[in-house]
Amino acid sequence: MLRDTSANAVRPGEGPAAFKAFREGFPVLREKTYLSICDKAILHDRVRASVDVFLDHLAHATANRVQHEVRVRTSREKFARLMGATPDTIAAIRNVSDGTNTIACAMPWKSGDNVVLATEAEHPNNIYPWLRQRRRGVELRAVAPAPDGAIDAEALVAAMDGNTRLVTVASATFAPGHRTDLLRLGEECRKRDVFLLVDGVQTAGILHHDLQAQLVDGFATSTSKGLLGLYGYGFLYVSRNWVERLEPAYLSRPAVAQMTDDHSTMGEFEFEYQPDSRRFEVGSFNVAGAYAADASIDLLLELGSRAIEDHVLALSGEFNEGLRALGLHVAVPSSGPRQSHIVTVGKLDAGGHGFSTDPLMQPLSDFLTASGVMHTLRRGQMRFGLHAYNDRDDITRALAAAAEGVRAARSRAVANP
Repeated sequence: MLRDTSANAVRPGEGPAAFKAFREGFPVLREKTYLSICDKAILHDRVRASVDVFLDHLAHATANRVQHEVRVRTSREKFARLMGATPDTIAAIRNVSDGTNTIACAMPWKSGDNVVLATEAEHPNNIYPWLRQRRRGVELRAVAPAPDGAIDAEALVAAMDGNTRLVTVASATFAPGHRTDLLRLGEECRKRDVFLLVDGVQTAGILHHDLQAQLVDGFATSTSKGLLGLYGYGFLYVSRNWVERLEPAYLSRPAVAQMTDDHSTMGEFEFEYQPDSRRFEVGSFNVAGAYAADASIDLLLELGSRAIEDHVLALSGEFNEGLRALGLHVAVPSSGPRQSHIVTVGKLDAGGHGFSTDPLMQPLSDFLTASGVMHTLRRGQMRFGLHAYNDRDDITRALAAAAEGVRAARSRAVANP
């Protein structure tokens, strides 16, 4: 059994009181039942206060660039601790697309290599970068998902051959929301010297990760969902096994090893990359995002990632079963290894982004929105996402509203056959 190497393996903030105090910092929860973290984060008072510190510095010219970028360093360090990694393996980036393209362009491809992924289960932003590599002679090897829409780890393994250089998956699919078996893929990729890249935006900050123990080689995320930060800031993890083998596609001052923090100093024309994942950082940082992440990841570390996962999966399982009891088709399991914090209802691909052609889903979604239960429609399914700030009262309110909405929709269907 692999040892849990994360500094967050213990549960520092476990207990109802800690989660209650955490919840009280989100103003929107006094107004709405927010079950939509898979869409975007909501702002905690401490995160907003941290951004206000940054804005005050700008307004009064009380900090220079180097002083601001202390928050970049500390947010990297805190993210590493949260994810079972070391700070030298973390780069500050903009978002998942930035991280995915960074790896796609840095890989030492040769003609005939292939990338393995389940295209039908991935967000387009984890497909286009690989399509583009076809101009370099790289094959995109598409694998069908499992019948329930989950990423099938065994099918991905079966698709690998001696020319496979990279396998990429979502840690949990954006729809329907199944969790992926990263360790199974990590073990197989490590045996074959294949890079395992994870789009982790749906699970980072919500489900427990130990990237070293899971044998992940790359992990890209933004802070705009489960990490409870802002748009335009995120992190890229690159394992020590690979960092020296990857050549950045773009190069600017932060990626070059120098003995000074002076960003305007030019060294010799013969240069060396940073010896760690900072070689993938480009230009000026989104410092407001760094201030936000520095505060938001503190909040998550105070609770502990294992405690957050336990809390969230208990609630999602209860919500899942309650929706099934209303006669709704729930597309994800309520327990087991594929369970995540995402709960989706309805038939997959019966509609698209923000709409459903299912005669029950659209009116039910409209009713829930009017009732203050925040969710989304993705690939035609009604999608809910839970985080540590949710509690059993949220589940009770959402199920009561869903029951009323189902009755109303079915009554209208009978009245207007």
